[in-house]
Amino acid sequence: MNNRRALMMMALAIVLGLVAVVLASRWLLRQTPTSANKIIVAATDVNLGQRLTPEMLKAIDWPADSLPRGAIRDGSKLVGRVLKTSVLRDEPLSEAKLAPAGTLGGLSALISEGKRAITVRVNDVVGVAGFALPGNFVDILVNTQAAATGNENAISKIVLERILVLAVAQEVGRDETKPRVVNAVTLEVTPAQAENIDLARSVGTLSLVLRNQVDPRPGVTDGATKTSLLGIARAPAEPPVATSAAAAQPRPQLAHAAPRARACVGVIAGVQRTQECL
Repeated sequence: MNNRRALMMMALAIVLGLVAVVLASRWLLRQTPTSANKIIVAATDVNLGQRLTPEMLKAIDWPADSLPRGAIRDGSKLVGRVLKTSVLRDEPLSEAKLAPAGTLGGLSALISEGKRAITVRVNDVVGVAGFALPGNFVDILVNTQAAATGNENAISKIVLERILVLAVAQEVGRDETKPRVVNAVTLEVTPAQAENIDLARSVGTLSLVLRNQVDPRPGVTDGATKTSLLGIARAPAEPPVATSAAAAQPRPQLAHAAPRARACVGVIAGVQRTQECL
Protein backbone atom coordinates (compact mmCIF):
# COMPACT_ATOMS: atom_id res chain seq x y z
CA MET A 1 0.00 0.00 0.00
CA ASN A 2 2.76 2.41 0.91
CA ASN A 3 4.74 1.53 -2.23
CA ARG A 4 1.71 2.20 -4.38
CA ARG A 5 1.18 5.61 -2.79
CA ALA A 6 4.86 6.52 -3.32
CA LEU A 7 4.69 5.51 -6.98
CA MET A 8 1.59 7.63 -7.47
CA MET A 9 3.32 10.67 -5.92
CA MET A 10 6.35 10.15 -8.16
CA ALA A 11 4.17 9.87 -11.24
CA LEU A 12 2.28 13.02 -10.28
CA ALA A 13 5.55 14.89 -9.80
CA ILE A 14 6.80 13.76 -13.21
CA VAL A 15 3.56 14.84 -14.88
CA LEU A 16 3.67 18.26 -13.20
CA GLY A 17 7.31 18.66 -14.23
CA LEU A 18 6.50 17.85 -17.84
CA VAL A 19 3.63 20.33 -17.79
CA ALA A 20 5.93 23.03 -16.44
CA VAL A 21 8.52 22.33 -19.15
CA VAL A 22 5.87 22.50 -21.87
CA LEU A 23 4.44 25.77 -20.56
CA ALA A 24 7.91 27.31 -20.26
CA SER A 25 8.77 26.23 -23.81
CA ARG A 26 5.61 27.74 -25.20
CA TRP A 27 6.27 31.03 -23.32
CA LEU A 28 9.80 31.21 -24.68
CA LEU A 29 8.58 30.53 -28.21
CA ARG A 30 6.07 33.36 -27.97
CA GLN A 31 8.82 35.81 -27.01
CA THR A 32 10.01 37.38 -30.27
CA PRO A 33 13.67 38.21 -30.03
CA THR A 34 14.40 41.95 -30.31
CA SER A 35 16.23 42.75 -33.51
CA ALA A 36 19.52 44.59 -33.08
CA ASN A 37 21.27 47.07 -35.34
CA LYS A 38 24.91 47.99 -35.38
CA ILE A 39 25.83 51.60 -34.63
CA ILE A 40 29.17 53.37 -34.33
CA VAL A 41 30.42 54.25 -30.86
CA ALA A 42 33.67 55.57 -29.45
CA ALA A 43 36.23 52.86 -28.82
CA THR A 44 37.99 55.05 -26.25
CA ASP A 45 37.58 58.40 -24.51
CA VAL A 46 37.99 61.19 -27.06
CA ASN A 47 38.36 64.89 -26.22
CA LEU A 48 36.67 67.66 -28.13
CA GLY A 49 38.64 69.12 -31.00
CA GLN A 50 40.25 65.79 -31.87
CA ARG A 51 40.12 64.31 -35.37
CA LEU A 52 38.58 60.83 -35.44
CA THR A 53 40.66 57.89 -36.65
CA PRO A 54 39.57 54.28 -37.32
CA GLU A 55 41.17 53.21 -34.03
CA MET A 56 38.81 55.51 -32.14
CA LEU A 57 35.68 53.89 -33.59
CA LYS A 58 33.91 50.56 -33.27
CA ALA A 59 30.54 49.05 -34.17
CA ILE A 60 28.32 47.41 -31.55
CA ASP A 61 24.83 45.89 -31.52
CA TRP A 62 22.10 48.19 -30.26
CA PRO A 63 18.39 47.36 -29.77
CA ALA A 64 16.43 48.62 -32.75
CA ASP A 65 13.60 49.99 -30.62
CA SER A 66 15.94 52.25 -28.57
CA LEU A 67 18.38 53.59 -31.12
CA PRO A 68 19.86 56.99 -30.11
CA ARG A 69 18.67 59.89 -32.18
CA GLY A 70 21.05 60.60 -35.03
CA ALA A 71 23.05 57.40 -34.51
CA ILE A 72 25.53 56.67 -37.30
CA ARG A 73 25.86 53.15 -38.72
CA ASP A 74 28.64 53.67 -41.25
CA GLY A 75 32.00 54.21 -39.58
CA SER A 76 33.73 55.22 -42.81
CA LYS A 77 31.75 58.48 -42.78
CA LEU A 78 33.29 59.46 -39.43
CA VAL A 79 36.97 59.01 -40.21
CA GLY A 80 38.60 62.43 -40.39
CA ARG A 81 35.70 64.28 -38.74
CA VAL A 82 36.35 66.50 -35.72
CA LEU A 83 34.47 66.28 -32.42
CA LYS A 84 33.03 69.45 -30.97
CA THR A 85 32.24 67.79 -27.66
CA SER A 86 34.02 65.18 -25.57
CA VAL A 87 32.73 61.60 -25.71
CA LEU A 88 33.32 58.63 -23.44
CA ARG A 89 34.09 55.04 -24.31
CA ASP A 90 31.10 53.16 -25.82
CA GLU A 91 29.17 56.42 -26.23
CA PRO A 92 27.18 56.56 -29.49
CA LEU A 93 28.35 59.11 -32.03
CA SER A 94 25.96 61.40 -33.87
CA GLU A 95 26.10 64.33 -36.24
CA ALA A 96 25.24 66.70 -33.38
CA LYS A 97 28.56 65.86 -31.69
CA LEU A 98 30.62 66.56 -34.80
CA ALA A 99 31.97 69.75 -36.31
CA PRO A 100 30.96 70.49 -39.92
CA ALA A 101 32.65 68.34 -42.53
CA GLY A 102 35.97 69.76 -43.64
CA THR A 103 36.69 71.45 -40.32
CA LEU A 104 40.28 71.23 -39.19
CA GLY A 105 41.00 69.92 -35.74
CA GLY A 106 41.87 72.11 -32.80
CA LEU A 107 40.32 75.17 -31.25
CA SER A 108 38.85 76.51 -34.49
CA ALA A 109 36.44 73.55 -34.57
CA LEU A 110 34.90 74.66 -31.28
CA ILE A 111 34.07 78.24 -32.25
CA SER A 112 30.39 78.73 -33.01
CA GLU A 113 29.33 80.31 -36.27
CA GLY A 114 29.60 84.10 -36.10
CA LYS A 115 31.81 84.01 -33.00
CA ARG A 116 35.50 84.66 -32.42
CA ALA A 117 38.13 83.46 -29.95
CA ILE A 118 40.23 85.93 -27.96
CA THR A 119 42.87 85.14 -25.35
CA VAL A 120 43.16 87.08 -22.10
CA ARG A 121 46.25 86.97 -19.89
CA VAL A 122 45.34 85.98 -16.33
CA ASN A 123 46.95 84.98 -13.04
CA ASP A 124 45.72 83.02 -10.03
CA VAL A 125 43.54 85.95 -8.94
CA VAL A 126 42.25 87.14 -12.30
CA GLY A 127 41.52 83.55 -13.35
CA VAL A 128 39.26 82.86 -10.33
CA ALA A 129 41.96 80.73 -8.67
CA GLY A 130 41.95 78.30 -11.58
CA PHE A 131 38.23 77.52 -11.47
CA ALA A 132 37.54 79.16 -14.86
CA LEU A 133 37.63 75.90 -16.83
CA PRO A 134 36.63 75.16 -20.44
CA GLY A 135 32.85 75.11 -20.75
CA ASN A 136 32.29 77.57 -17.88
CA PHE A 137 30.71 80.99 -18.28
CA VAL A 138 32.34 84.11 -16.84
CA ASP A 139 31.74 87.85 -16.64
CA ILE A 140 34.49 90.34 -17.54
CA LEU A 141 35.26 92.98 -14.91
CA VAL A 142 37.48 95.99 -15.71
CA ASN A 143 39.13 98.35 -13.22
CA THR A 144 40.12 101.70 -14.70
CA GLN A 145 40.02 105.46 -14.21
CA ALA A 146 36.85 107.29 -15.09
CA ALA A 147 38.94 110.42 -15.83
CA ALA A 148 42.50 110.97 -16.99
CA THR A 149 44.18 111.10 -13.57
CA GLY A 150 43.42 110.77 -9.90
CA ASN A 151 42.57 107.80 -7.69
CA GLU A 152 39.31 109.50 -6.76
CA ASN A 153 37.98 108.59 -10.22
CA ALA A 154 38.77 104.84 -10.07
CA ILE A 155 35.85 102.61 -11.09
CA SER A 156 35.27 98.84 -11.37
CA LYS A 157 32.47 97.65 -13.62
CA ILE A 158 31.25 94.49 -15.35
CA VAL A 159 31.51 95.20 -19.07
CA LEU A 160 30.69 91.76 -20.56
CA GLU A 161 28.49 88.95 -19.23
CA ARG A 162 28.09 85.21 -19.81
CA ILE A 163 31.23 84.69 -21.87
CA LEU A 164 32.08 81.05 -22.69
CA VAL A 165 35.55 79.79 -21.76
CA LEU A 166 36.83 77.78 -24.73
CA ALA A 167 40.25 76.81 -23.41
CA VAL A 168 42.69 77.40 -20.57
CA ALA A 169 46.34 77.69 -21.54
CA GLN A 170 46.44 75.41 -24.62
CA GLU A 171 43.99 72.75 -23.47
CA VAL A 172 40.32 72.54 -24.43
CA GLY A 173 39.30 69.42 -22.48
CA ARG A 174 36.16 69.88 -20.41
CA ASP A 175 36.16 66.67 -18.38
CA GLU A 176 38.34 67.85 -15.53
CA THR A 177 36.76 69.69 -12.62
CA LYS A 178 39.90 70.38 -10.60
CA PRO A 179 41.13 73.99 -10.63
CA ARG A 180 44.13 74.76 -12.83
CA VAL A 181 46.11 77.95 -12.39
CA VAL A 182 47.19 79.08 -15.88
CA ASN A 183 48.49 82.26 -17.47
CA ALA A 184 45.97 82.60 -20.31
CA VAL A 185 42.28 81.94 -20.91
CA THR A 186 40.65 81.81 -24.34
CA LEU A 187 37.09 83.14 -24.56
CA GLU A 188 34.37 82.84 -27.20
CA VAL A 189 32.96 86.27 -28.07
CA THR A 190 31.22 88.17 -30.82
CA PRO A 191 33.28 90.59 -32.94
CA ALA A 192 31.90 93.56 -30.96
CA GLN A 193 32.74 91.88 -27.65
CA ALA A 194 36.27 91.19 -28.89
CA GLU A 195 36.72 94.91 -29.53
CA ASN A 196 35.43 95.76 -26.06
CA ILE A 197 37.82 93.31 -24.38
CA ASP A 198 40.78 94.61 -26.37
CA LEU A 199 39.96 98.19 -25.37
CA ALA A 200 39.26 97.26 -21.75
CA ARG A 201 42.64 95.58 -21.21
CA SER A 202 44.42 98.61 -22.70
CA VAL A 203 42.75 101.13 -20.38
CA GLY A 204 42.67 99.08 -17.18
CA THR A 205 43.06 95.65 -15.59
CA LEU A 206 40.72 92.73 -16.26
CA SER A 207 39.28 90.15 -13.88
CA LEU A 208 37.11 87.09 -14.56
CA VAL A 209 33.97 86.59 -12.49
CA LEU A 210 32.75 82.98 -12.46
CA ARG A 211 28.97 82.68 -12.73
CA ASN A 212 26.31 80.00 -12.42
CA GLN A 213 26.10 77.89 -15.56
CA VAL A 214 22.31 77.97 -15.79
CA ASP A 215 21.66 81.54 -14.61
CA PRO A 216 20.92 83.76 -17.64
CA ARG A 217 19.88 86.85 -15.67
CA PRO A 218 21.98 89.95 -16.40
CA GLY A 219 23.83 91.69 -13.59
CA VAL A 220 23.01 95.33 -14.29
CA THR A 221 25.05 97.64 -12.04
CA ASP A 222 26.33 101.21 -12.03
CA GLY A 223 29.86 100.12 -11.19
CA ALA A 224 31.78 100.60 -7.95
CA THR A 225 33.69 103.80 -7.22
CA LYS A 226 35.67 104.97 -4.21
CA THR A 227 32.77 107.14 -3.16
CA SER A 228 30.20 104.33 -3.34
CA LEU A 229 32.60 101.82 -1.76
CA LEU A 230 33.31 103.93 1.34
CA GLY A 231 29.84 105.44 1.54
CA ILE A 232 31.15 109.00 1.28
CA ALA A 233 28.43 111.59 0.72
CA ARG A 234 28.92 113.86 -2.22
CA ALA A 235 29.99 117.48 -1.47
CA PRO A 236 27.04 119.92 -1.53
CA ALA A 237 26.84 122.13 -4.53
CA GLU A 238 28.07 125.74 -4.20
CA PRO A 239 25.37 128.41 -3.86
CA PRO A 240 24.50 130.11 -7.13
CA VAL A 241 26.23 133.37 -7.99
CA ALA A 242 24.16 136.52 -7.53
CA THR A 243 22.35 137.61 -10.64
CA SER A 244 23.67 140.45 -12.69
CA ALA A 245 20.64 142.58 -11.82
CA ALA A 246 21.37 142.29 -8.12
CA ALA A 247 25.04 142.93 -8.70
CA ALA A 248 24.24 146.02 -10.74
CA GLN A 249 22.31 147.71 -7.93
CA PRO A 250 24.37 150.59 -6.49
CA ARG A 251 25.40 150.39 -2.87
CA PRO A 252 23.89 153.05 -0.62
CA GLN A 253 26.43 155.74 0.14
CA LEU A 254 27.05 156.72 3.76
CA ALA A 255 26.29 160.29 4.75
CA HIS A 256 29.38 162.39 5.46
CA ALA A 257 29.88 162.82 9.17
CA ALA A 258 29.77 166.41 10.51
CA PRO A 259 33.21 167.92 11.17
CA ARG A 260 34.32 167.47 14.74
CA ALA A 261 34.98 170.61 16.77
CA ARG A 262 38.68 171.28 17.20
CA ALA A 263 40.35 172.66 20.40
CA CYS A 264 42.81 175.51 19.82
CA VAL A 265 45.56 176.85 22.17
CA GLY A 266 47.34 180.20 21.83
CA VAL A 267 51.14 180.07 22.11
CA ILE A 268 53.24 183.26 22.81
CA ALA A 269 56.92 183.03 22.05
CA GLY A 270 58.63 186.32 22.64
CA VAL A 271 56.93 188.95 20.55
CA GLN A 272 55.28 186.24 18.33
CA ARG A 273 51.92 184.72 19.04
CA THR A 274 50.69 181.57 17.36
CA GLN A 275 47.63 179.32 17.69
CA GLU A 276 47.81 175.48 17.71
CA CYS A 277 44.60 173.52 17.08
CA LEU A 278 44.23 169.87 17.97
